[in-house]
Amino acid sequence: MSLQPSPAWSAHPGWLLLLVCGVLLAWIAYVLYRMRAVERNAAPRRADVAIVLGAAIWGEQPSPGLRERLDMAVWLFEQGYTPYLIVTGGVGKGQSVSEAVVMKRYLVERGVPAEKVLTEDRSTTTYENLRNSIPLLKRHRFATACIVSHGYHLARALNIAAMLQIHAFPVAAPTSALNLYYHTAREVLAYTKWKIKQLLHRSPC
Repeated sequence: MSLQPSPAWSAHPGWLLLLVCGVLLAWIAYVLYRMRAVERNAAPRRADVAIVLGAAIWGEQPSPGLRERLDMAVWLFEQGYTPYLIVTGGVGKGQSVSEAVVMKRYLVERGVPAEKVLTEDRSTTTYENLRNSIPLLKRHRFATACIVSHGYHLARALNIAAMLQIHAFPVAAPTSALNLYYHTAREVLAYTKWKIKQLLHRSPC
């Protein structure tokens, strides 16, 4: 019985490993480029509403990172860029109150009228933040929205908004509270997971 010749790559597994590593590095470079490109263009613009994406809360107080997003939202409101704010985020693991409730309380304490702050308090992911905001956008006839988050987060958020047909602009909150190396690395993974879900399911959850 004659032996079948092995594929060329099986005789040189090192080349296959190099190819896989090259593709992976190219993808990471692409994602980082997209993140930086969106962040560079994330300047304040006038919009009907600002959607503030949720983040961690500490007890019944916003974490330092979440405060930075909320402070940017206060600034947008005070400077007349938007007349309404939507705060997003449900009840996280080990918490007794939703992110949205904590966020609204913080904004009101800083002078934003309570009736100008709308809450979406059921979401636990960025996709749900934006998807669950759509009924509020429709109810109040908001045609445009600016999405407020940290710069590293905005490429994925804007991509999700486009998929959901939300006419949105990115606004980056400056940070001194976060470890950007850590959060950027996590976001590369989150962006990759999002794109895989989008490719496989077309309507990710």
